[in-house]
Amino acid sequence: MKTIVTTAYRPTAAIIAETGRVGRELDIRFIDRKKRSIEKMHSDEESDILVVSKERLEFYPMGKAEPFFFHPNSAAFRTKRPLERDPLIEVSGLEKGDSFLDCTLGMASDAITASQHVGPEGKVVGCESNPNIAYIIRSGLQRYSTMPHLTDAMNRIDVHAMDSIAYLKKLESNSFDVIYMDPMFTEKIEESSNFTPVRSSADMGQLTEEWVTEAKRAAKKAVVLKAHFRSQDFEKFGFTRRVRPNTKFHYGAIKLS
Repeated sequence: MKTIVTTAYRPTAAIIAETGRVGRELDIRFIDRKKRSIEKMHSDEESDILVVSKERLEFYPMGKAEPFFFHPNSAAFRTKRPLERDPLIEVSGLEKGDSFLDCTLGMASDAITASQHVGPEGKVVGCESNPNIAYIIRSGLQRYSTMPHLTDAMNRIDVHAMDSIAYLKKLESNSFDVIYMDPMFTEKIEESSNFTPVRSSADMGQLTEEWVTEAKRAAKKAVVLKAHFRSQDFEKFGFTRRVRPNTKFHYGAIKLS
């Protein structure tokens, strides 16, 4: 499905200029809004739509009335708790100054939590295969200002718009302390609603032997998996599962050192 970029309903000159810049950076067409609704634009243009407003970027996949946009999501409350007790930090063994690769960036809440924990001496990289989602997340990480305690952590995250396996294959062995993967759940979790508008656009690729093998080669300390509690991927690929009672997802790790 092709994507076009347009403005908010009543754009200013600055928004029009910004929309043109976004279109050039993503190499997609800038279409005049002409005060049309998103539904009307979907019908007229037969395209996914990226909307530029003063506050944020919004992505409307074809046929969807609700937008996808950046928000720190669960990182907003996770980073206000002792990070050493966060389940991702605990199971991964991630420490201050470590490097962390998030193979499935999504809303970036895990990457933000990791970045807050590793601090300015650490490094956090995220892969997102959908270029529109990657662009929105990258922009949001740089522009979001509602939670000042996360600003530095968000600004430090390096977003790559590419498939994670392709990215892993480019890496030398032992490139990151911790490599993390959170494939899109095959079983929908109702509480995870922020990503709902783009589920049809997101990469639904599931865990493979190649993915795990490349991650184990490129990681120093651990490869970490997050999956639905019913998933058999933990046992299938050799992850030690951390059971979390009364939760709909578990973490597992392959310890390498």
